[in-house]
Amino acid sequence: MPVNKKLLVTLGLLSIVVFGAMTTSKPQDEGFKNLKVLPKNISPDNLHKVMEDWEHSLGVHCNFCHARNEETKKIDWASDAKPEKQMARDMFKMMNKINQKYFHAKKDSLGMIMQSGVNCNTCHRGTAHPEVMVPDGKGPGMGPGQPGPPPGGAAPGAPAPTKP
Repeated sequence: MPVNKKLLVTLGLLSIVVFGAMTTSKPQDEGFKNLKVLPKNISPDNLHKVMEDWEHSLGVHCNFCHARNEETKKIDWASDAKPEKQMARDMFKMMNKINQKYFHAKKDSLGMIMQSGVNCNTCHRGTAHPEVMVPDGKGPGMGPGQPGPPPGGAAPGAPAPTKP
């Protein structure tokens, strides 16, 4: 085989290999953006499940924590514009600490708590802002020297109840 034919065959095979590699490779998935308390390698299904759990526990929809991009008219999942998103992160960290310290919860391969003694629903029970109940002075935390509720049972700093 003359040199020209060998060169043409080599270039042809190289072209096929390069072209094949370029067409079969998928673009790199960048993953989710701005995950700060959830694992960076969480699957879309697991992320969706976590978000649904939070949504149901707080009785809210996605736009409670996630801001809308006014240009695209779509939710900007990565945005930190709403303070509720940071509060959700802080509450998630608090819940994990409680579960690890008091319930000895273990983490799975992604770093997520597998079992828990408390979760969002423990306090929220389907409401975005759970009602704070103040004991009438007879429960734990109401020892001597501790301020109890004022007459009428209103929480300190709360407006006094009105009579119907």
